[in-house]
Amino acid sequence: MASADLGDELSCSICLNIYTDPVTLPCGHSFCRTCIGHVLDTQDGSGAYTCPECRAQLQERPALVKNRKLRNIAESFRSTHPEQKEAGIPCTYCILSLVPAVKTCLHCEASLCENHLRVHRKSPEHVLTEPTASLGNRKCSVHKKVLEYYCCDDAACICVSCSLAREHRGHQVETLNEASEKKKETLRNILQKLTSQREEAEKRVQSLEELRRQVQGKAAGVTKDVLALIRDIREKLEALEKRVLSEISRQEKQVSLRVSDLIRQLEIKKEELSRKMDDIKELCDMTDPLTVLQGRESDRDDYCDTEEDTRDIKVHDVGDLDVGDLDVGQISVTLRSGLAGIVTGATGRRRVAEPSDTLLDVNTASDMLLDGNTVGNKVIISRDWKTVSVSGIKQNRPETPERFQYNQVLSSRSFSSGRHYWEVEGSKSGGWEVGMAYPSIERGGLQSLIGFNNKSWGLGRRWDKNEYYVRRDSDEEELLHPISSSRLGIFLDYKAGRLSFYELCDPIKHLHTFTVVFKEPLHAVFRVYWVNAWVRV
Repeated sequence: MASADLGDELSCSICLNIYTDPVTLPCGHSFCRTCIGHVLDTQDGSGAYTCPECRAQLQERPALVKNRKLRNIAESFRSTHPEQKEAGIPCTYCILSLVPAVKTCLHCEASLCENHLRVHRKSPEHVLTEPTASLGNRKCSVHKKVLEYYCCDDAACICVSCSLAREHRGHQVETLNEASEKKKETLRNILQKLTSQREEAEKRVQSLEELRRQVQGKAAGVTKDVLALIRDIREKLEALEKRVLSEISRQEKQVSLRVSDLIRQLEIKKEELSRKMDDIKELCDMTDPLTVLQGRESDRDDYCDTEEDTRDIKVHDVGDLDVGDLDVGQISVTLRSGLAGIVTGATGRRRVAEPSDTLLDVNTASDMLLDGNTVGNKVIISRDWKTVSVSGIKQNRPETPERFQYNQVLSSRSFSSGRHYWEVEGSKSGGWEVGMAYPSIERGGLQSLIGFNNKSWGLGRRWDKNEYYVRRDSDEEELLHPISSSRLGIFLDYKAGRLSFYELCDPIKHLHTFTVVFKEPLHAVFRVYWVNAWVRV
């Protein structure tokens, strides 16, 4: 019985179980932290907080003080009495053995098993409830009567006497079953909302999972394209290496054959010279003057030839022999043309940082030229039709409906489908703009300038600041980071409605992307508005 009493003392009056993480209110009563937290949550907004045990009221939500000693005692009791947890609440009248109770009578303050419940008095004052070892929270702490009602104003369970007392007089009072059903209905509504929120969260999780799978798939595709491109470059480099080495080997063999032929000729000449040298030495060694002077006429001719041959040998130094040499120029041309072909093949369909592209479907607009019919009257066009600058003097061009009033010009080429990439370079001083425009853009007035209408989109460099800006439909946005390079890459995905600008520094930096549903063909557009400014495709 002492163990049962201790268990009662260590039981939370809210959940009726042994304390878990017990905390204490200012009035001195202790509860499980979770249990009292739920109770205080239900009292939020009521104007006062009430202790479930003694009904003490506080104007502000009380602080929960951790009760470490009570927690240690509860944990020790739980570890040393595991059988009570298994047996549950025992029947009060089964003295000889621990028989689980099925009901507890609040009037008798006794727990009953199946047998004792049959003979229990069924009068109204005998209120039966689920088995519990803590009866204190089932009765009013003031009147010691069974809690039968719920005060809606104070959010508290009360007895009959409490409902008539001054504290609750005039308050809205309901039976516990009515109040419980209302709370259950509220909880069901909350549960329904939480269920909907959880389902929505689950859908979002699935959507994000699908997005992650798509990104992984795209990453795998891009990786495959990159590896294929690098493999192709490697194969072309290996082929170029073989071709250049073959050219070097061919030239080496050709020169070697020439050298070998000359060596053979010189060896024959050496032998002939050696024979003549021996004849001369023989004559020089003779003591008879008559014999020396009466030598053969052919010997005299040989001596003359020898002198001439000697002169030939002196003149033809080894470095001056016409044997040829490696044609370094030819090797250089072979190497450079091969490398240029590889670079052109790798960059002819250039990849830029667009997540929806593949490496093989971006066309380089290398044939981008300026349209002389649209150029403003103070604009100067280079001879290759790729550079635009501004002059302070009018160029006396004829006035036509296509010509811009201001220093602006369109490209002759238009784009109505596909993905395209090109590069431009602008002056480091003066102001200029580049972008895209419909051919229906106005040709005069402020509305004809890039970005001052809904028919053009542009990026420009300020003449007085080291920064870029973008403009569309007169809405201007400054790109605050300082300019690192005056070379820009422009990417157009007509179908996707994306116009992107990149700064070609190291590494390449994305500046801005316009997202538009394009409705007309697009032309590149260029504007310069300072005398020393220029832009080149």
